[in-house]
Order: sequence, then structure tokens, then C-alpha cells
Amino acid sequence: MVTKSYSSAQPLCHNNDHAALIQFKQSLSLRENASGDPSAYPKVASWKLGRDSDCCTWDGVECNQDTGHVIGLVLNSSFLYGSIDSNSSIFNLVHLQTLNLADNDFNYSRIPSEIIRFSMLSTLNLSWSVFCGQIPSEISGLSKLVSLDLSRNHDLAYYARFLKLEKPGLRGLVQNLTNLKELDLSRVDFSSQVPENLGNLTSLRSLRLKNCGLYGEFPTAIFHLPNLEILSAPDNENLTGSLPEFHQYSPLEILLLYNTSFSGVLPYSIGNLSSLSVLDLGACQFSSYLPASLNNLTLLTYLFLDNNQFSGKIPILESLSQLTMLSLSDNKLDGGDMFWLGKLTKLTTLDLHFAHLSGEIPSSFANLTQVVEIDLSNNQLAGEIPSWITNMTQAISIYLSSNQFQGQIPSSFSQLKHLDSLSLAYNKLSGTVEAGIFLGMKNLTWLQLGENHITLLNNNKTNDTLPRFRILFLENCNITEFPHFLRFQDELEALSLTDNKIHGKIPEWVSNMSKETLGLIDFRGNMLEGFEQLPEVLPWVNLGILDLTNNMLRGPLPVPSLKIFIYRVSSNFLTGEISSSFCGMSDVLTLDLSNNNMRGTIPPCLGNLSSLLVLDLKGNKFSGSILQTYKEGNNLRMIDLSQNLLEGQIPRSLVNCINLEILDLGDNQIEDTFPFWLGALPRLRILVLRSNRFNGAVKGPIINQDFPELRIIDLSNNGFIGNLPLGWNAMKTADVDQVAYLKANTTILMQELEWDLGFDYTMTITTKSVKTNYEKILNVFIAVDLSSNKFKGEIPYSIGSLKGLQSLNLSNNDLIGPIPPSLGQLSRLESLDLSRNKLSGEIPTQLVLLNFLAVISLSFNNLSGPVPKGKQFDTFQNDSYVGNSALCGEPLSRRCGDRGKAPPLTIKQGDDSEFPSGVDWVVICLGLGSGLVVGLISGRILATRKHEWFVQKFGIKKENGRR
Repeated sequence: MVTKSYSSAQPLCHNNDHAALIQFKQSLSLRENASGDPSAYPKVASWKLGRDSDCCTWDGVECNQDTGHVIGLVLNSSFLYGSIDSNSSIFNLVHLQTLNLADNDFNYSRIPSEIIRFSMLSTLNLSWSVFCGQIPSEISGLSKLVSLDLSRNHDLAYYARFLKLEKPGLRGLVQNLTNLKELDLSRVDFSSQVPENLGNLTSLRSLRLKNCGLYGEFPTAIFHLPNLEILSAPDNENLTGSLPEFHQYSPLEILLLYNTSFSGVLPYSIGNLSSLSVLDLGACQFSSYLPASLNNLTLLTYLFLDNNQFSGKIPILESLSQLTMLSLSDNKLDGGDMFWLGKLTKLTTLDLHFAHLSGEIPSSFANLTQVVEIDLSNNQLAGEIPSWITNMTQAISIYLSSNQFQGQIPSSFSQLKHLDSLSLAYNKLSGTVEAGIFLGMKNLTWLQLGENHITLLNNNKTNDTLPRFRILFLENCNITEFPHFLRFQDELEALSLTDNKIHGKIPEWVSNMSKETLGLIDFRGNMLEGFEQLPEVLPWVNLGILDLTNNMLRGPLPVPSLKIFIYRVSSNFLTGEISSSFCGMSDVLTLDLSNNNMRGTIPPCLGNLSSLLVLDLKGNKFSGSILQTYKEGNNLRMIDLSQNLLEGQIPRSLVNCINLEILDLGDNQIEDTFPFWLGALPRLRILVLRSNRFNGAVKGPIINQDFPELRIIDLSNNGFIGNLPLGWNAMKTADVDQVAYLKANTTILMQELEWDLGFDYTMTITTKSVKTNYEKILNVFIAVDLSSNKFKGEIPYSIGSLKGLQSLNLSNNDLIGPIPPSLGQLSRLESLDLSRNKLSGEIPTQLVLLNFLAVISLSFNNLSGPVPKGKQFDTFQNDSYVGNSALCGEPLSRRCGDRGKAPPLTIKQGDDSEFPSGVDWVVICLGLGSGLVVGLISGRILATRKHEWFVQKFGIKKENGRR
């Protein structure tokens, strides 16, 4: 029998134990920040030195009533700080049965091997206590352990795991611990498989292995442990496995496997887990349908199946009357009519975004009066926002964005006094909206109204009654001036006023707004002319994202803080040079100064910004040489220096850009030979050297490893000579099942928000001196433009191996010989320009096989014979063949068999091709309607469209509490 109170006349504390405890106390100090529990207090403060002080009465100390030995030391959350080493007096307490030092700070101490001296120990808890290093093998010798918790000794900011379990591994650790009932090694670094012998721990009730670096197949036997109530192994992304058939009367109460690679189906027998209260299988790889037997789990309070591949109809789950949290988002489910949800009146969290919901919100949702957070975003919900939504009086977060809602925004939103977050963006809401609806909601910090058809009216409310916004997105709200209420906002973290009608200069008071907190400013797509008072450095000290594109800004570049991640000021009238201050922006990911009037040389330091992903300086008047130094380890994925006045040679240091995917140096004055050494770049997909002064022969890939990913090459309008360079391996196939836009993606954390960042790669193509900027490029688009050079010889038959080609332009060269019939093998070809060469012979009839060929130009050659007929060739007009005097047949006026000769035509080499160069063929292709695939693929590849940067490139997520 254990007790903590003893007769003062008969103290039971042994002198050795008393001394050991006092020495242990004296070896440590007390720090309030050493414990995180709000109920923490310094238990050892009651420990007094002296004979009359009975240690068995001290806080956190338990003694055996018969022997007086200390058998329990429970000092969790006691503000303890310091180190524990092998000489610590605590190891003199050899009769300990319970040791709990959780939630303290032992300053990266290693767990001493002397722990083996606690041979009687049944409970050991060292969690949340900043231990580090290898877990000693001696713990496996504590055979009487019933509960072992070494969890969460990790970095709280970056989740780096401090404790490791390598030798022995998990198998060796538990082989002798056959009495274990509770095992928690969450965030201990195993980096190993889950051993089969865990399935032998028949007494085990709770197994927690969250975020341990586990991989491989999870042993099925663990699911069938006869006493297991809690199984938690989430956040092990490489851990695979499937759910077994569950037998009746399983004691399992909590099953957490989210963010793993578990896959397969959800077995119908899951309905046998009658004790289950928590089920989280989110962010796995489960598929197939959701079994109707889920409706049998009547004790469930928490059900998360989001981010899987579940399909089919969502089953009726009306019997889950205890459910408080439900997420079925991000699957392939058919939401159907979810009227039954109105019966789950205890729901506090409902997450159905990307759940394929359609129609109006079911009226039964009006019964969900306890809802705190509801997310119905990214569906096809329509109709008006129902007035009964104000029944959700406890609501803190309501997300209805990216649906088809119409009508006006209900003014009754103002009645939701607890509301913190409201997102109505990307719907079809209309009408005039008084800002006062939201300005009276004092708890509102997150408001998204953008991209509807509303007009937001200004409001002159003063500081006394305004909410303190953190996130404010008011894109395309017909705002004509900076809203007055912004004057009083000092806690903003993100502000977007994109695509409004704000004109003139940015008022000085805007520069004084939220100086310490503002992390994102997006004012693109207005008519702003600059700042009333442009400071030397913008005043927002934590500014990470600044987008001022598509305005009318004049003067020098605004200089942001050194913490900037995304800096975009393209398509303005900015002048001057790039400030040396930009050299100190070590965290910048995107630097986009394109399409301005900047001059001077490009600072060499920009090539040394190790975090930089995208460098876009096109469309300015920069002069001098190209950046000469790119240091090893850089992360550059896109470099666009086109349309400037740069000269010199391409620097060899570009081979250090091993992540580079697009290099555009077109429209400059570079004088060099072909940079064949760029073939060593493993990810280079797009190479544009158009309209420079390149010369010499161009070698194709010398070995198969050269240019392994090159899919678009534009060498037009240079002085290249020799035979045609062909044979790019990546052009031989196109994976049309994996269609996506090319972009640079990354994720950053600013304050408490995680931002998914993406910068779409762009491509500029010249057509008869007209430059067109395409803002999206599909990964399946493959094109070759070698026009307007001095290439000679024949078109090689091997060109037929480039089966992924969609655009081929060899015009305006000195090519001779026949058109190779192998071009008929290019089944994806949609544009072909061979004009203004010296090609001869007949047009191969194999070209008729090109079902997607939308535009062809064979004009101004020496071709003869009949024009092929059938399929796409029946749509081509006379100008596709003009200048070939010996050609005959429709659509030409000369019939085959006519003996008269047409007057000779003079071909002047060097003239611009009559056929559009580059890839502007796409626009023509769409007009000719050459088939469904052409319309879909081509239109998506290069349709010039309004830049949708903020929403498409930034996905914003609050930190998920469960993760």
C-alpha cells in the first residue's frame, strides 16, 4: 500500500533517500518556461533540508508504508531545468516503481544508462523534457515496465526529433518488456520498420508512434491485439499497410493513421468496432467506397477521412448522434443530398470542402446550432446564402468560398458575434455591400469577399468599434479608394486589394498601417502611380510577399525589408537601377521586375541568392553582360532575362543551376556559340535563345544524357549554321495522363499561416516582331523553333522519332531535299512550318495521317506534284503552298496535268516567314477547330489570359491543430 501522509511521530523516510532527493533538487534550477502545462508549479519548493523534514510528505514523493523507501517520484510540470548525468543522485532511489519527469527541461541531456538501477520500475515518463541522443539499451532490461513514455522530446518550432532509437531498435527495446500496457514513443526517431514482435505484446492497451520516421509494411497482428484500445501512428509518410478485417468485440477506441501511406479499402467490418470513438484516416491513400457500416459506429465523436481517394456516394451516417467533428473533404465522393447531417446536432466542426456538393445547402443544416467551424468551400453549391445560417450562433469560422452562390450577402451575418473567420470569395454574389455589416463584428479577424460581383461601400467608422483584422481579401470589389477603416488596423498580416479601381498614389497613412505584423500586400491590377512618400525602405518589417504588378507605378523600385520571400512589380513604368539592397535579401524566392523601364547592369549578387527560385527581369533595358556567377547549391528554377540589351557570352557557371527548368535569354545582343554544355542540366525543359547573335554549328545531344528533359527549344533569328540539331530524347514521348502547368512551387510559414506558393512559368514568342507573353505552359507542350538561321542539308528521316512534337518550325533556312515521310509519324503535331527553304520533291501523303495538324506552311520552296487530300489537308488554304510553282491541285488554281508553267517566283532568304513563328499557331489552331483534343490541349497550353496570381498561386491554410 502506498501513501503520501505519515505520522509526524514516526517518520518513514530513509536518510539515504532523503539525501538523494535533496541532492537531486540542488542539481537543478527552477525556470517557469521549463514547463508548458498551465497548471505547472514547483513541487520541489516544498522539499526542506533537515532531520525533521520527512521526504515522504513532500510534493511529488511517494513512499512504501511498510519500508519507508521512496517508490514514486512524480515531478511532471515542475519547472525543473538542468542536466541529468550518470552521477545524478536520483539513481540512488533504487526502489522506485514510478518515475515521472515529464514537461520539464533537462537541457538536451542524454538518458543515462544508470537507469537500469531502477529494476522495480513499472512506470517511466520522460516525455516533453528535452532529452536527446540514443535511448539507452538498458531500458529494455526494465522487465517490470507497464507504462513507458519517451515521447515528444523534439524542437517545438521545427519538430526536429531529439531522441533516437537505433541500437537497439524498437524490436530490441520491447523484446523483454512483455508486461507493457502503454507505450508512447511519438517523435522518437526510429527511421525503421515496425517490428513484428510488437504484435506479441498481448497486454498492450495503448500504442502511440506518431512521427517516428517509420516505413515499410505495418504488421496486421497489431490491429488484433486483444486489449488494444488506442492505436496511433500518424505522420509517418512512408509507413504502408492496409486495414484488416475487424472482429466483433474489439476494444479499439481510438485509431489514428493520418498522413501515412496506408491504402486499400475501408473494410465493411470496420462497423464491428463498436467502442470506437475517434477515427482519423486523413491524408492517406485509401480508395473505393465508404462502407455503410460506418453508421454502426454510434460512439464516434471524431471522424476524419479527408484527403484520400474515396469515391461513390457518401453513405447516410444519421446514427452517429455523438459526432462532434466530421471531415470528408478532398476525395472523389458524390455528396448528393446530405439532409441527414441535420440530425447530427452535436457537430461542432464540419469540413466538406472539395466534396462535390451541388444544389442548395440542405435546409436541415439549420439544426446545426452548435457548429463552431463549417467549411463548404470549393463545391458547386448554388442559390442564395440561406438566412438561417445565423442560427449558428456559436460559429467562429464559416467558409463558403469557391461555389456558385448568388444574390446578396445577408446583412444578418452581423448577428454572429463570435465569428472570427468568414470567407465568401469566388462566388457569384452581387449588389452593393455596406462595409459596416462586418465592421460591427468585433471578433472578426479573417474576411474574404473577393472575386464576386459586389461593390463594397466605404465606411468611416472610427477605431473604437472596429474589429482587428488579420487577413483581409477584398479583390475585385469595385473599390475606388483605400478603405477608410484600414487607417486603424494595426494587426493586419495579409491585405489584398487586387483588381479594384484604386487610382493615384498610395496614401502616406497606408505606410503607417500594421508596420510590425503585415506579411502580405497584394495591390496588383489597380491604377496606382506610386507612394505619396516613398521611404528608403518600405516600413513593414515582416513583409514576406509584395505584389504591385499591373499598375502605373513610376520612379525607382520600392525596397522591401530583407525578410521578403516574393517580390513582384512587373508591368509598371518603374525606372532606375536595381538597388544594392536587394543583395541582402537572402530568403527571396521570386524576384519579378519584368516589363518595366529599368536600366543599368544586373547586380552580380543576384546569382548568389541561394533561396531564389525565379528570376524574371525580362522586358527592361538592362545592359552589360549576363550574370556571370551562379554559385553551387543555388535553387534557381527559372531565369528569364529576355527582351533587354544584354551582351557578351553565356556564363559557364550556369551549370551550377542543377534545378533550372527554364532559361530564356531571347531578344538580347548576346554573341556566342551554342552552349552545348547546358545539356548537363538534368531538369532543363525550356531553352530560348531567340533573336541574338549566336553563330556556329549546333550539335544535338552527343550522348543520351544530354538535355534529358528538354521539351521546348527556340533558337530562331540567329546565325546558326550546319545541319539541323535534332534527337532530343524528352521530345519522343508525352505523358498526356499527367497534365499540369509548369510552375515553381514551395511552402513558407509566416506568423501562424502556411502559404502554398506557386509561380507559373511564362514564355515569350516573337511573331513578325510582335512579342506575345504566355503566362501558362503545360508540361505536355513540346515545340522546336529553328527558323531564320542558316541551317543547311536535308531534314533527317530520324525527325519522325520526336513523337511528342506539337509545333515544328524550320522556316527561313537553307534546307534542301525532300520532306521526309517520317513526319507522318508525329501524331501529336499541330503546327508545321517548312516555308522559305529549298525543299524539293512531292509533299508526302503520310502527312494526311496527322489528325491534329491545324496549320501548315510549305510556301516558297521547290515542291512539286499534287497537294495531298483528305482530313486536315482539306482545311488548308492557298497561302499554305504559295511560291511552289510546280505544285498542283486544290486549293491551288493550277490543276494537276496542266502543261503550262506558272511564272517563276524569287525566294529571298532572310525574309520573315509568312507563317507565324514560335507557338502562336495555337491561336490559329483553335480557330480552325481541328478536333476536340486540339481544342482542349492547345487552348490550355498557351491561351493568353488574365494573370490569376493570388488565388491560383497561393493556397492559404490555417495550421491544422490535429497535425
